[in-house]
Amino acid sequence: MKATVNLSNIVECMEQQTEELHQYLHVVSGKIFPISDEEFLYAEDEEALDDIPDWQRELVELANKILSTNEYIQLPDQSDIHEYSIMERFCLSLADEKLRADMYNSIKGSGAFRRFKENIHHYNIQDDWYQFREAAFFDLAADWCKKHEIPFVDDRANK
Repeated sequence: MKATVNLSNIVECMEQQTEELHQYLHVVSGKIFPISDEEFLYAEDEEALDDIPDWQRELVELANKILSTNEYIQLPDQSDIHEYSIMERFCLSLADEKLRADMYNSIKGSGAFRRFKENIHHYNIQDDWYQFREAAFFDLAADWCKKHEIPFVDDRANK
């Protein structure tokens, strides 16, 4: 039986991921665990266990479970999230035509993320951006739960 998860927990953990650190949901307990690429490498090489500290040994054992069972599912990572696409949708959602054009043009080409960040502050629309981004992350988390048939609660109102 799969545990019910809070979408806010899924979103929070999605935001904490990096290229080297991934988050996995244990579908039975509903707990989310961060595991690094390093732990997965150790999990594949049992001889290396002698060379790691005790605190990391537990994470390597968890990495082994992730690799050997179907009780863990990786949360959407950076390649699934497409932050640029979220920025693009935000720009196109702006009602003011000039602002929409300025923001949309700012995300084209090299340095798009930096220019975008500068412009949301310049135009004082950073709160609008963060609300839009959060809604996009919650939508992605809900879609991910539905895809994996994981029961969830949309607990945004409780945040």
